[in-house]
Amino acid sequence: MKNGNPESRQPKTRREFISDLSKASAGGLLLSTPYLKSSQAKTWTVGEIIDHFIKEIDGTPFPRTVDTIKAGNRDIEVTGIITTMFATIPVIEYAISTGVNFIIAHEPTYYNHLDETDWLENDSVYQYKSKLLADNEIAVWRNHDYIHSHNPDGVYSGLLDKLMWKPYRVNESPANLKIPAISLANLITHVKARLGIDTVRYLGDDDQLCENVLLMPGAMGGQNQIRLISETNPDVVLIGEAEEWTTPEYIRDRNASGKKTSLIVLGHTDSEDPGSIYMKDWLLKNVPGVEVTHIHSGNPFRFG
Repeated sequence: MKNGNPESRQPKTRREFISDLSKASAGGLLLSTPYLKSSQAKTWTVGEIIDHFIKEIDGTPFPRTVDTIKAGNRDIEVTGIITTMFATIPVIEYAISTGVNFIIAHEPTYYNHLDETDWLENDSVYQYKSKLLADNEIAVWRNHDYIHSHNPDGVYSGLLDKLMWKPYRVNESPANLKIPAISLANLITHVKARLGIDTVRYLGDDDQLCENVLLMPGAMGGQNQIRLISETNPDVVLIGEAEEWTTPEYIRDRNASGKKTSLIVLGHTDSEDPGSIYMKDWLLKNVPGVEVTHIHSGNPFRFG
């Protein structure tokens, strides 16, 4: 995917999204290894697949977790799986059009961390989405806490693979890296090319040499991000997202106080989507007989 043209990543209508995905399934553009399956004929239920994954993680099932079934139930016999960051309406419609009835999403389905829906009962968008899932008997399971607790952390592992940075881990930490010295401008170019991002937001001097990297995909929260920056003193910090009045302002003051530190904001979806590719690969290896694909649900923003 070419970089530098924000218009190329504008959100699409649902019809355009599904049309593009249909073309991609033939050309391999947006779908990651579409619909590979084993020759074995075992059938799987939603619950069996969930249990099969989480049994690899210590202390499971977790007594408190956001990783619950958001639609459907454990007993649904799976006809196909989509892994994705968000179970958006276009992703659901694509599942319907291709006969897939199990979506594994990393993030919430209903716009809040716990997927609480009482406050949405009279909302027409919630009603439309929940009815679409129910009418088509599609199960949605959030896989957030478990994939981050997997060994290795599936999100970090997938992201490091995409960035080609696994050899540069410091003390095997996925967050702390020492990469060959590179200017901030060239680092941004590398990251955009490897993750297929057209635009990022950043703070820093384009010519700054970066070696010590702190990598924090997703939304860890300002206090956690700031604490880790203070503890590790990186040259550059890569995050998924942050409230503008937290980490970005800390970085600005950090530079003003004489501690030269750059910040690259990748976007939440783009920073963690490699974890959904990791999950797709795990399923293909460990759940024979089920069709599996990955769909990039996309950045909701357009850039003017």
